[in-house]
Amino acid sequence: MAYAIPEENYDLLEAVRELAQKEIKEQCKEYDVTGDFPQEIYDKVFEMGVHTLEIPEEYDGMGLDKVTVAALLEQISIADAGIGTSLAASGLAYKAVLKAGTEDQKRRCSELFMETGFAAFALTEPGAGSDAGAGRTTAVKDGDEYVLNGRKCFITNAGVAGFYLITASTDKSLGAKGLSAFIVEMDTPGLSVGHHENKMGIRCSTTADVVLEDCRIPAANLVGKEGDGYKIAMMTLDMGRPFMGCVAVGIAQRAIDEAIAYMKERQQFGKPIGKNQGLQFKLADMQIYCETARQMVARAVSMHETDQKHTMEDAIAKSYAGDAAMFCASEAIQIFGGYGYSREYPVEKLLRDAKIFQIFEGTNEIQRIVIANQLLGRF
Repeated sequence: MAYAIPEENYDLLEAVRELAQKEIKEQCKEYDVTGDFPQEIYDKVFEMGVHTLEIPEEYDGMGLDKVTVAALLEQISIADAGIGTSLAASGLAYKAVLKAGTEDQKRRCSELFMETGFAAFALTEPGAGSDAGAGRTTAVKDGDEYVLNGRKCFITNAGVAGFYLITASTDKSLGAKGLSAFIVEMDTPGLSVGHHENKMGIRCSTTADVVLEDCRIPAANLVGKEGDGYKIAMMTLDMGRPFMGCVAVGIAQRAIDEAIAYMKERQQFGKPIGKNQGLQFKLADMQIYCETARQMVARAVSMHETDQKHTMEDAIAKSYAGDAAMFCASEAIQIFGGYGYSREYPVEKLLRDAKIFQIFEGTNEIQRIVIANQLLGRF
């Protein structure tokens, strides 16, 4: 394993691995078909305190190091990437508050996170995906409150989040520089959940629109200053990318595990197909992709832990891990042959789960722009 976690966290890692393999892996099959939200599975995860991994000890969380968090997320994602995605997305919203929020905001959001197990980062809008500055959601100051109006889409954990980190324009004339960031608690009047997506993959996570209609929040819920929203959002995406990367690595590892088991079992021409050198080469290439992605993720989160500049490494880790997940899932299907295309076997699900990791949290094309800008500087 590429993750050099502290020895005192070994038992926790083993406990999470056991939960993932014995509870999450099999139960998620039914939810993948129905599209229902698997609250009972999340409840088991929360009983272990996994949602408190990144909450600092002063706010009653585990306060674990980021490398251990990545290792634990990978183990959960090997069992089901939807569960891993929801947990990583919750951490995304929470990271923004920890990095840019006031002490009161940190403490309140920690309480809400502890109570519900979920948080949501709401940046994307129907007309503003990669171009985050084109969002139309507005926040108008009214005395000691802000009034929010707009619609967000493709929001992970919408409907179950204890709080939402929402970007809205406080000055439309400034474009992206007029965006601000706000904490909106789940029961706030004017906040509602709209259309739920019937997704191709990661179906054990919930994804929906968030609707804001004259949604009034205290002015104290502004994170940072007016105009800081775009900067906070980009910083947050940076911090979250390697953690989505480790979920993608989990998909790649599951593809390898399934391929190995099938290659040992499946007989053709009087011998296991694992004796076929052509398939052995496929398996070797899958391992090369998977382990390389894992190393990139491990390097990025290690740089977070030591407060090194990590923007480029985050983008590399996320984009490469997404590609690795797609490659390994596709090759696993090829190894399974016609059976790989059937829902009776698990590898078709892995391909459906993998594709989104080349799209959300910044498409892989956007990641390449980030990497190039880091290399060249803006000119």
